[in-house]
Parts: sequence; C-alpha cells; structure tokens
Amino acid sequence: MSEHAPLYEPLSGTLTVQYEPNEETMLAENPPRFTWIPARLERDQYVLQISGSKQFDEQETRTIEPIPYNLYTPDEPLAPGVYYWRYALLEEDGVRTAWSRVRQFEVPAGLPLTPLPGRAGRYESAASSHPRLWLAPEETVAFRTSLMDDPAYCGWDAFYEKSVRPWIERDLIAEPLPYPNNKRVAKLWRQMYMDCQEALYAVRHLAVAGVILDDADLRERAKAWLLHIASWNPEGTTSRDYNDEASFRIAGALAWGYDWLYNSLSEQERSEVRAVLLARTRQVAFHVIERSKIHHVPFDSHAVRSLSSVLVPCCIAMLDEEPEAREWLDYTLEYYAGLYSPWGGQDGGWAEGPMYWTTGMAFMTEAMNLLKKYTGFDFYKRPFFSKTGDFPLYCFSPDTLRASFGDQSTLGDPVSLKTGFNIRQFAGVTGNGLYQWYFERVKETDTDSEMKFYNYGWWDFRFDEMVYLHDYPQVEAMQPTDDRIEGIKWFRDIGWVAFHANMADPERHVMLLTKSSKYGSVSHSHGDQNGFLLHAYGEPLAIESGHYVAFGSTMHMNWRKQTRSTNSILVDGLGQYAGTNKVLNMAAQGKVEAAEQRAGYAYSRCNATAAYQEQVPYLERYVRELYFIGGSYIVVVDHVDLGQKGKVDWLFQTLYEMKLDGQSFRVQGRKADMDGRFVYCSSGELRLTQREGFPDVEPAEIEGLPLHWTLQASTREARSHRIATLLVPVRHGEPKYVSHFMDDQDHGVHLYFTEDGVTHKVEVPKAY
Repeated sequence: MSEHAPLYEPLSGTLTVQYEPNEETMLAENPPRFTWIPARLERDQYVLQISGSKQFDEQETRTIEPIPYNLYTPDEPLAPGVYYWRYALLEEDGVRTAWSRVRQFEVPAGLPLTPLPGRAGRYESAASSHPRLWLAPEETVAFRTSLMDDPAYCGWDAFYEKSVRPWIERDLIAEPLPYPNNKRVAKLWRQMYMDCQEALYAVRHLAVAGVILDDADLRERAKAWLLHIASWNPEGTTSRDYNDEASFRIAGALAWGYDWLYNSLSEQERSEVRAVLLARTRQVAFHVIERSKIHHVPFDSHAVRSLSSVLVPCCIAMLDEEPEAREWLDYTLEYYAGLYSPWGGQDGGWAEGPMYWTTGMAFMTEAMNLLKKYTGFDFYKRPFFSKTGDFPLYCFSPDTLRASFGDQSTLGDPVSLKTGFNIRQFAGVTGNGLYQWYFERVKETDTDSEMKFYNYGWWDFRFDEMVYLHDYPQVEAMQPTDDRIEGIKWFRDIGWVAFHANMADPERHVMLLTKSSKYGSVSHSHGDQNGFLLHAYGEPLAIESGHYVAFGSTMHMNWRKQTRSTNSILVDGLGQYAGTNKVLNMAAQGKVEAAEQRAGYAYSRCNATAAYQEQVPYLERYVRELYFIGGSYIVVVDHVDLGQKGKVDWLFQTLYEMKLDGQSFRVQGRKADMDGRFVYCSSGELRLTQREGFPDVEPAEIEGLPLHWTLQASTREARSHRIATLLVPVRHGEPKYVSHFMDDQDHGVHLYFTEDGVTHKVEVPKAY
C-alpha cells in the first residue's frame, strides 16, 4: 500500500490543456514544455521529475519543486535522447501525493534552444529606475542627442506633429457614462473604448515626448491627463467587468504614465497613481488566472490578449514596488513559454483568422519587445514566432479582399495597415524579405484607413513607426515570385491550406484558400469547415459573405458564423454547429487529410464530417477535394455519404448577381469574371437558384450596406452524393475556357479537363 495519498489525474478534453509531452509529441523546441490537467481546482502546486531513466534513478533524475501551476518550462535545454517525466501534487504540509502516470518523450538534436529562466533569477538584469517601458533613462538621453542632429530621427517629426501636439490643447476626456439601464449597446461600447484609447494616446505620447525632449510643459500636460484618468472609478464604467476593452486601455495609460512620469510625480502622486494601477491590473489578473483560468482552458481570446496589453506593461511598471506585480508577471512569462499560442503551433498559423492574428500579434510583439529590453528574455526565439509571418503572407495576401476566414473588423476593406506593421516586425526579427515586401505593399494600398475605428481605436502608427525604427534594422524587400514561395502552403497547426499563383503581381495573382480545422467554430472561427475562398486577377470571386457589425450581433450570429454564409454545403438545409456552446464549437471540427503539389497541379483533401454531427447525425462522411490546376482553374469534388436519404445544397457566395444557365453559373466582376459549371452530379442535374441578402439579420444592422448573393445548387435525395464543379476565373480582356469531357468506366467517373492543349484527369469514385 502506498504511503502517499492518491493523485487525481483527470482526462484531458478538447478545451483543456493536454498532457504533454508524450510518446506522440514531435518536439519543435528544446527544452520541451510540460503541461498537465490540474489535480485540484485551487491552491495547487506540484513537484515534477524529468529523467533519462524509466525507473527515475536518482543520478539521472532532475526534481523541480514547488511549481505553482500545471505547466513548466525548464531553465536549461535537455541533451538529445529519450526521457521520462511524472508529477505529483504538493499538499499544503509539503508532502506529495503519489506520482502521476509516467510519460515518455524524445528530444531530437538541432532544435531551437528556448529555456525559460527560473523565477529566482528571472529579473536579475532588470533595473529599478524609470522609465522601463521601451527606453531606459540613458536611452532617452541618447535619443534626445540624436534629435539634435536630425529632427526627423526615427520619424520623430511626424510623431510629434500628429501624435503629441493634438493632446497639448485638447480638453481632458470625461469619464465614460454607463450604458442606458446598464445594458451594453454596441455603438456606445465602441465609443467608450475609443475615448479610453485617446486617453492612452494623450498620456503615453505627451509623457514620452516630455521626457525625451526634457520639456517641463509637456510633462505637466501629460501629468494632468494621468491624474485625471487616475481619478476615474476603477469599479465603474471602465472596469474590466463593465467594458474590458476600455479597462485594458486605461490600465495601459496608467502604466505608461506612471513609468515615464515617475520622476515628475510627487511621492503622494506616485502612491495614488500606483494604487489605481494596481487595482486595475488586479482586476485583469484575477479574471485571467482565477476565473478564465487560461492555464487550464487556454481558448479565451480576450484573456490571452490581456496578458500582453495589460499584465506585461503594468507589471513591468510596478515590478519590485508591488509584490503582486512579480507574481502576475511570472504567470505571464510562464504562460507565454508553455502554452502560447493556443491558436496555432510551429507552422505559425492563427485559427481565429488574420484580423485576430493582427490584434493578438500587435499587443504580443509590443509585450515581447518590452520584455526583451527590460529583462533580456527573447520570446522571438520560439518556433511559432519565426514562422507566424507566413500566416498573413499566404492567408491574407496584401492585394486580396474578403478572402480569409473568421471574424474580421476590416471585412470588405483592403488588408489592414496594422497587419503590415506586424509582419514588418517579424521581418526585423527574422530578416525575411518577403515579410518586408508585404509591409511595403500594404502601405502602398491601404492609404486612407488610419482614422477608421479598427485602426485609430487600437494603435497609433506613428508611435509604432518610431519604436520600430529605433529598435530594429531596415530589411530589404524580396518579391514573392513563384520560385520563392510555396505554391501550396499547409498550416497543419490550424488546418488551413493556401494555393497561390503569381503572388508578386496583383493583376495576375490567383489565390485559393480552404480550411478544415481542429478548432471548429470556437471563439472567432465560423462553421466553415471544407469551405473555400477565391480571389483572382484583383477580384474577390468566392467571398466571405456579409459585414462586420459587432460580435454577437444578428449579422454575426445568424449569418457570418453559420454554414449558410459559406462556400460549403448544407445537408437537408442544415449546416455545421456554430452556436455558443464552446464544447460543441470545438467538436464541430474538420481535418486536412492531404495537401501537396503534384505534377501540374496542387491538391488538397479535407474531411468535415465531424463538423455536422451535432445537427446532421446521419452524415457518415463529407470529404472535399480541391484541384488547383496550372495556377489557372479549380476543380472541386465533394463526397457525401448519409445514413439515410437526404438532399445536399452546394453553396457559393459572391458580391454580384450571377448569370445562371442550366448547370452553369457566371460571376461578372469589375476586373475579372468566373465561369462555374457542375460537370458531374451522381444524383442527376442540380437545381440552381440564387438569393440576395442575409436572412434573419436585423435590417437596422445593415442599413446602407451592400447586399451579397448566394448560389444554392440542390441535389435530389440520395444516400450518397458525388459532385464535381469546375471554377474558371477569367481576367477581363483575356478570354479563356477550359474544355471537359467525362469517361464513365467501372467504379469511377473519369473527368478530363483541357486548357491550351494541356489535359488533366480527375477521378471521382461512383456513389452506390
């Protein structure tokens, strides 16, 4: 009988952290990240053993304790080889429980080395002086000296004129009023956080300018703004629970103001500001650690983002002045090292889509830059960050519109300028010239969006520019010619596949994007597994339909998230689960089974069967194959098998009313057209109809916005369906067609497609 109490080892679920590493884990960095399900819900701490011996012989075993959370990153790499690990719960009297199950893993040679310094010496190089956010005191002096030689140094002239001067005479912004009857209204919610963003701009920019220029008047004006917002009620309209976006901004403003104006504040003023900053930071930390528990269930978009937007700057500003700040900063660094990013992996993908990549990376890179300069720790060495610039490059290309999945505040607008600034940051980190090209292209095309809410309400480009030019080298742009990029790019971590031809030339660029993701419709993802998007010759053809109104609006919940708004299928009028139950959201997933370049074409095969199970339990199989042939045209083959007879609706979304003719449909755009044709359907000819608009969306939400068109191609009832569809994008002024014929033999249907004398065969197994 064991002398130790038993250890509770819960099974992991789709929403929880996993027991890692294990026998199936393919490590991407060294040391590995250890995670497990908590043994109890609170007051838990652990002892971990890592050993080269399965018997945990003492001379080959390292023991680490106490570990305060259910995750751990070692402070030094492991030598290549096979290892074993186990953990136990430490009771309050210091006695451990029985050991957990033993798990095995292998460390290959040549991995990036990314240890996390232990808590004891983590901040040894961190100075106690202020400022600490971005520049140290000696750096402000050096910056001031450089300005004497060059008033435009690091873009200072533009920063001062547009981002400092406006706040000198501007009236102080009033504390936001409550919502009517304390019920959130989207328009007022947005105005509230915009007011708080302006308060952040006023404090940060006046304070930075006042210190760098050694200008007492600017510092006094910054101080007036700081003390004003410090007087706002931390439990009021700008609290975390009332409007989290507003609270993030006010906490950030207090952190920058307290840090940069530290030497201009009296001891009493410091104490008052720090007390409010501590209270607001505590609100966020409590939600992240105790309520959301992102170290248990890491899929809370706002909680994860608040680590970088709030906890990093606020805790740095108060480090060694408030004991809680060190604890919260330790938690943040351990989360970053062990679980970040919950939305992707070593391929650099971001399952929530490119705009949430943009938001997440904007704050994450700012936080990493602050941490790197203040503590010396460099998170950019982690594999995710060396690759994540590929995600917008391939899945949010700079010349495309409505051609990427997920919630997007910029839907219908050019690629966000902030996306370009983000990817330039990774150009500076990695030296990748393709990322610099992306930034330069976006800056050329997105020239008038600076004051739109999704830019002005989130970041100041002139401040971003100044910081980047000071901290990072200029990288030479590299054109994404077909010999420099991958014609088919599979983000295995998130289940997205991008096909490209001629990316470097926006007038000839063809982009096809598909997804079938393990993340299902959770968070900012939609019920769009096996869907596809097509942008060709400067024209969005197969689109993300609808508009961004607000998260939780009828447009969002009844149209944008639902399968009926996608380029996928319905079965008996039903789509994938895309409601509000996170367990079902995650279960409504897909899987990319293959994505590869073949002779003359790129190919993907995706399986979305699981995505429909909640609403169509008799769906036995739904697989979609895509053939991107010669970088010119696409063949879509759908395989649907049912446990009972049913009807399939094949959906296609576009900006324009289509011309329907028999089994064909034609999109006529401004720069390009697309000929679509159903070349084979196992149940007979499809019935084609189209409809304009967005059913079940409140009319007031879309007043004045253009409506879009949905093609619905309906089969007859059958147990199994096979549908092959030809899509041919055509650039205006360059007429073309793709001829085709069918050879029906044995158990398969052989389809042949010919363009300019080159023929490719696509085989479709028959449905029985």
